[in-house]
Amino acid sequence: MAMLRIKGSLIASVLAAVGASVCCVGPLVLLTLGIGGAWVSNVTALEPLRPWFLATTLLFLGLAFRHLYLRPQACEPGAMCVEPIVLKRQRLIFWVVALALLSLLSVPWLAPLFL
Repeated sequence: MAMLRIKGSLIASVLAAVGASVCCVGPLVLLTLGIGGAWVSNVTALEPLRPWFLATTLLFLGLAFRHLYLRPQACEPGAMCVEPIVLKRQRLIFWVVALALLSLLSVPWLAPLFL
């Protein structure tokens, strides 16, 4: 059950991060692919919602961190979570996802350096 909560928190934080960066990453990716036009500017319509997406991303990352590091692991005998390698893998996946999300969230501040 705890694994589902951790997965849910990570998936929700990924979706929130995509929502937070779609206003800036979307046009950048489209222009990189050679797709342009006036309609590309409509992608930035989500810019006012960016702070909410950013807060949601950080909230869900914090919840996943709390489940992995701050809460004691309660496992039933014979469950997969009893194995120490499972917790190590979960923590590794968390840090990979967290670093990817933080780099995705930093794109709006770093994008002007590449244009």
